[in-house]
Amino acid sequence: MSLLKSNSVQIGQSATATQNFTLSVPSSPDGTIKLARGNSGATTADILSVSSTGAITGATINGGAITSATAQATTSGTAIDFTGIPSWVKRVTLMLRGVSTSGTSTPWLIQLGDSGGIEITDYLSAGGRIATATASAVNSTAGFSISVNNAASNTIHGSMAITLIDSSNNSWVASGAFANSAAADSFVAAGSKSLSATLDRVRITTSGGTDTFDAGSVNILYEG
Repeated sequence: MSLLKSNSVQIGQSATATQNFTLSVPSSPDGTIKLARGNSGATTADILSVSSTGAITGATINGGAITSATAQATTSGTAIDFTGIPSWVKRVTLMLRGVSTSGTSTPWLIQLGDSGGIEITDYLSAGGRIATATASAVNSTAGFSISVNNAASNTIHGSMAITLIDSSNNSWVASGAFANSAAADSFVAAGSKSLSATLDRVRITTSGGTDTFDAGSVNILYEG
């Protein structure tokens, strides 16, 4: 019995490269393997990679996998963006840990966008605040609103799930719950938004975009 050894194997021999696949390991093998579309040595798109520990990643994994982006520090700037969200994604979860701003602008806004940029109009959104012996709410058409109380000492924790409800018109619904560890406050938020194209980015910003972030971190999970 003969044994064939190769770092790269092409599957398919179509004259159209994108109709072929290539299974390969690095030229200096390190325990990883990759499946890509295209010809060996000239692939056109990665399909998936398996690491030496068995972790699977890939831009076209479109079911079952939950992918974490890289957490970003909310210690400067007026807006934090996550871009490059794959087109197959049907749910994005935005997570806040100890987020604070320099001023008293309220509400904070979570906004969606596509290849044309962040969209800042036509949200159907409301956010509510529950504090000791008091409650309040605010509507917003500029984003999904987190109705924080107007204090620079706010330290907000929580998450919002943003889910595709209708792919035919890129319509998304959102709901989230948050708490202020610097006071006896909690917040709920919900709404919907139809985008002009496929979602590929999410932003958190302050109302008016004037106050700057000065503490905490934010990240997203996305899944198909």
